[in-house]
Amino acid sequence: MTVESPLGNTEAPAEPADTRQVIRPYGDTTGDGMVQMSFSLPVPAGKRAEAAALQLAAKMGLEPASVVHAKPMGPDFTFFIVYGRVGHLIDYASIPAPPEREYPLLAAPEVNRAIRRALGRRLVIVGACIGTDAHTVGIDAILNVKGFAGEKGLEYYGEIEVVNMGAQVTVAELVERAKAADADAVLVSQVVTQKNAHLHNTKQMAAAFHAEYPTAVAAGMGRPLLVVGGPRFDTVAPEDLGVDRIFGKGTTPAEVASYLVHALLPADALAPDPADGPTATPDDAHNATRTDAQPDDPAEGDTAP
Repeated sequence: MTVESPLGNTEAPAEPADTRQVIRPYGDTTGDGMVQMSFSLPVPAGKRAEAAALQLAAKMGLEPASVVHAKPMGPDFTFFIVYGRVGHLIDYASIPAPPEREYPLLAAPEVNRAIRRALGRRLVIVGACIGTDAHTVGIDAILNVKGFAGEKGLEYYGEIEVVNMGAQVTVAELVERAKAADADAVLVSQVVTQKNAHLHNTKQMAAAFHAEYPTAVAAGMGRPLLVVGGPRFDTVAPEDLGVDRIFGKGTTPAEVASYLVHALLPADALAPDPADGPTATPDDAHNATRTDAQPDDPAEGDTAP
């Protein structure tokens, strides 16, 4: 296709600007395409097992590939680490940015003031690891006062009452305790994921709460808010499991506390009130909940209960 210029000359149209941002994996040098991956095969360790691992790597697009580590796991299984080059390219510019958090990240004093203003009492949270899951690292990171990633846990918030039931709690026990405590929210951590145990457990938990509160209109309106977290929930949505919110790996206590305010309290609970004194800015949200931070006013009740 050609176009005619105002001067009568015929010229080709300008080529569109290339907006691509092509990237490939980085191993030893920039753009070499080298990747490392690990997997297990149900075969005894040995040269034949390594050949099987290399064949699998080739079918996954690693060419050439090397087995850099192989270790038997009992008599019939072998764990491998394979290193090789892939030819795949990614246009980073074409990847849409993930949605932003739909609520502001609040400092501890802001959370406390909002709860006090909206409820006139402490917000009650019951947390547990359910089923056979004995890994409390996730629930403790969110609930315990020592917290996670430099942030104090929800026990630090003076206007939040925390009931941490620990590990291997049955669904029936969780429902009973939440009902007895008149919980506003239930937080469940699931780290064990073999055979999708985390999904089955969460669905069972959600179904039990919905059955226990049959007349509930929504979370906070007749039943507790149902929140689940863990490292392997990224393939499902809350509605798939019957819960109100899913948190993934790296979630901090401040994110959870801010979500509770967003989900359970009216929007005007965060409106500035001169009687409350200075309000922390969003830039203060992280620092205000760090373990070395101190409340500006002891009356805020930001120390552990």
